[in-house]
Amino acid sequence: MPELLIELFSEEIPARMQREAAYTLAARVETALAGFYAGAAVDRARLIYGPRRIGLVADIVLVGGTPGSRVPGPRIGAPDAAIDGFLRKHGATRDALTQEGPFWAIEKPPTTVHARDVIAERVPAIIRAFPWPKSMRWGGTSGMTWVRPLKRILCVLDGAVVRFDLRAGEDDGHGLASGDLTEGHRVMAPGAFAVRGFAAYEAGLRERHVVLDAAERAAMIRDGIAALAAAEGLSVVPDEGLVAEVAGLVEWPVPLLGRIDDAFMDLPAEVMRTTMRVNQRYFALRRADGGAAARFALVANIAAPDGGAAIVAGNERVLRARLSDARFFWDLDRKQRLEDFLPKLDSVVFHAKLGTQGQRVARLERLARLIAEKVGADPDDAAEAARLAKADLASGMVGEFPELQGVMGRYYAFGQGKVPAVAEAIAAHYRPMGPTDEVPSEPVAIAVALADKLDQLAGFFAVGEKPTGSGDPFALRRAALGVIRIVRENGLRIGLKGIIGKHHAAVATDCLHAFESGEGQARLKSLERREREGGNVNELAMQMKPQVWLAGIRAEFAAAFPSAEALARDLLDFLTDRLRVQLRAEGTRHDVVTAVLGAAPDDDLNRLLRRADSVRAFVESDAGANLLAAYKRAANILRIEEKRDGHAYDTGYEHHLLKAQEEEALAAALEPAAARIELDLDAEDFERAMDVMATLRAPVDAFFDKVIVNDPAPELRRNRLKLLARLRATMDAVADFSKIEA
Repeated sequence: MPELLIELFSEEIPARMQREAAYTLAARVETALAGFYAGAAVDRARLIYGPRRIGLVADIVLVGGTPGSRVPGPRIGAPDAAIDGFLRKHGATRDALTQEGPFWAIEKPPTTVHARDVIAERVPAIIRAFPWPKSMRWGGTSGMTWVRPLKRILCVLDGAVVRFDLRAGEDDGHGLASGDLTEGHRVMAPGAFAVRGFAAYEAGLRERHVVLDAAERAAMIRDGIAALAAAEGLSVVPDEGLVAEVAGLVEWPVPLLGRIDDAFMDLPAEVMRTTMRVNQRYFALRRADGGAAARFALVANIAAPDGGAAIVAGNERVLRARLSDARFFWDLDRKQRLEDFLPKLDSVVFHAKLGTQGQRVARLERLARLIAEKVGADPDDAAEAARLAKADLASGMVGEFPELQGVMGRYYAFGQGKVPAVAEAIAAHYRPMGPTDEVPSEPVAIAVALADKLDQLAGFFAVGEKPTGSGDPFALRRAALGVIRIVRENGLRIGLKGIIGKHHAAVATDCLHAFESGEGQARLKSLERREREGGNVNELAMQMKPQVWLAGIRAEFAAAFPSAEALARDLLDFLTDRLRVQLRAEGTRHDVVTAVLGAAPDDDLNRLLRRADSVRAFVESDAGANLLAAYKRAANILRIEEKRDGHAYDTGYEHHLLKAQEEEALAAALEPAAARIELDLDAEDFERAMDVMATLRAPVDAFFDKVIVNDPAPELRRNRLKLLARLRATMDAVADFSKIEA
């Protein structure tokens, strides 16, 4: 099958944009061709992306089009104007008209569309409108934008160049045209060379010191620095994100090792690692005992004649300067206590509607003390850790490297002699940062981490900044999953509703203060300015205005702010929704969780999950599957009959109207089972409750096998529907079985 090869060659493309750009190009080329030929899907195309090029190679069909067809036209005898309009529309003459019943018709010939023509027509528009996150203009008067100046366009189909250029009009100064030329390594093999197919393209680039495949470049980096480190008895600190980024910066990876000056080895390992990674894209190494090694790995983009000695020496000089900066912040920060940073947080806005970081710290301190009592932590330690958890945000080191927030607070706390539980909680309270990150496991750290995430959720939900389908700017979904993981993985039994309810007042107070000092003051000043401009300058009235205005602002705020109950309900709904998402990702039956929540919304997540596990095991058993089928049958009968009768049936059936032996047996089994299930649920003995419910299978099966629910006698029909309503209510006390998929 003919091969299409496209390469867009430019100045250096930011590494973070390359892969997505290649996917976008492939998708848009496929879409452009889809209406004209049957081609390879994007996932079958090979994507090309690297520092100076993006592109694709794919097999396609050369010819497409539409088959011939007969097109009906105006009725015979229609006005000439109508007939002429029909012919013009289809590009035909009167000679093409044939009679088809009472109408004129024409025979349209088949059309042939060559992929080469479609590519030449559509690809320029794709290039010109390419959706880079950031673009630049160059080339004089051209309206062309690209992430970096575009230098060449290689476009070859079936061994021949597809000719086009990027001019959008006569006045467009950018006439870059397609061809068969590409370029190798900028330094080691400068200059262009021609290719007419992918095999020659890939081989030619390799000969000219360009490794085309991004995965291969990443493997060369990963394996190369690992081998160099192992030769010195060291290992590389794993960092796949950095490997992928560096693979997007080099075309010919050459791993090298450099040395760190011993004068910097007393810096925290995280500081050195972050300095190297963020500023220079270096890899950190460690000794066999896990300590930081006095070496680092870098990746050059050239095989230097001296083996890289000059490159290493230059990078060592740069690193010394970077580590000197880090040393300055490290020494400066340690001259102060963590408490000394706290006043600075009073002037840092956390969010315009939620107040300052200082106000948030006060909320965290109170909330952590409340949670500590429920997770077995020392309340004083939890409160102190929460009070100091955000202090390092005002430090010089975190100001330079925000990635180190929490980490530096831990070091500074240990340096001050804080108890280990407090210091460790300062570092751990941000966790988990992602799905693979460990959760805090020490009680004080648990209390502070939960306080941080619950305050974040409560605050933003209270002021209406909830996640939407298109965005989550405050990472509330991640915070909710963090709460869920901390509770689940530590087996915590805490009532989230009560915690949120007690925290509501603190959130409301700070939100009101932010509202008054922000939007409220702006409105007041605007009103005063308008009144002065209008000539009303009664000084007494102006003095009284703020007091009246403040009362109005508070009333407006109170009317809009959610109650404690409403806030807790919203947050619990959000948390349980996130729990369902997490369970779905784990391959667990989320429909069972939905069913259990439908029966008894629960703010104790572990109790909820235990109950859901018991229900899942029950419905997956033979007895449970049969009883579930019977439940759905009963629910369907009730739904139909209640709709027909215009009212719902209660559970108060009458024993003297139980005529059939099977309905008497069902009632006899149902009443003690319902009572026993209620006791077992209260005692959280969910397995026993399922066992009791399983005993209903036989009488329920017999009932549906022998008893006609819609008996001709109205009183018997009503009584049997009430008996089914009793069965439904008994099972619904355990879970809303209508939500469980068969």
